[in-house]
Amino acid sequence: MAVRRDPAATASSAEVLDRVAANLAQVVHAPADTLRLCTICLVAEGHLIIEDFPGVGKTMLAKALARSLDLEFSRLQFTPDLLPSDVTGVNVFNQRANAFEFRPGPVFANVLLVDEINRASPKTQSALLEAMQETQVTIDGESYGLEPPFMVLATQNPIEYEGTYPLPEAQLDRFTMRLSLGYPPLAEEAKMLAEQTTEPPLESLEPVASAADLSGAIEEARAIFVEESLHRYVVAVLRHTRASSRLALGASPRAGIALLRVSKARALSDGRDYVLPDDVKAVAVPVLAHRLILAPEARSAGLTPAEIVQEAVDQTPVPG
Repeated sequence: MAVRRDPAATASSAEVLDRVAANLAQVVHAPADTLRLCTICLVAEGHLIIEDFPGVGKTMLAKALARSLDLEFSRLQFTPDLLPSDVTGVNVFNQRANAFEFRPGPVFANVLLVDEINRASPKTQSALLEAMQETQVTIDGESYGLEPPFMVLATQNPIEYEGTYPLPEAQLDRFTMRLSLGYPPLAEEAKMLAEQTTEPPLESLEPVASAADLSGAIEEARAIFVEESLHRYVVAVLRHTRASSRLALGASPRAGIALLRVSKARALSDGRDYVLPDDVKAVAVPVLAHRLILAPEARSAGLTPAEIVQEAVDQTPVPG
């Protein structure tokens, strides 16, 4: 039986998320809803892939997110010659101790920025799978846990495909959400030029919450109340995508788990201790669209996965 949380604690966590989103807005000139979804993804214990053009602030977003919560940040530039051990770490022989010792790789951080994830080989890309799913890495048969919270924030360029390795469906399915920042409005872009050429705001950005605050918000999000009818509603949306003739691959059960976790985190960010159907509707596209594979006919007709997800949400009856 679900237990309702203290409304005061829920409101406090909502204030923390609001402060973090406002702090991100000082550095990244992106829509407020997009920045809010980044914080929601972190509270949902998810991983984020940002697919957008170069120079719109993807790297700054990851750094600002880590600084806002005083988290350990690490960055990996994926290249074709990158090895799995460059990601996870390696055992090195210590001649003084006459034994092997483990040297952790960049994956041992709270926020890991993986820049241009589709530029590395599939073998190196797969080195992230265990870390993303089980928050651990295994080196030479020994497992090493990653310190929570742990979030992979990956970027990729949507228009440059030469020399890239598209992410396989199994790896895309492990990313909780896919977002894009887009170009800022004229006034915002002019303001950004003034900031970045005088005093870049990232350099003076201060934490507005702690890792303990984030851990508390994560625990509260897990305990958010969900009616049984909403569980069935999420499954109905998933089955709608699986039954669509315009899709070669619909949403998996893992997608449903992610959708519900993000919906609970969104409810928390609104200061509620229960999930509404509107929470599911609001996050369905960023959570589900990147997991779907269009059928050839739908692709030739110019349809997008986002349109099919939106259609599934619109056509699935909402529980009364």
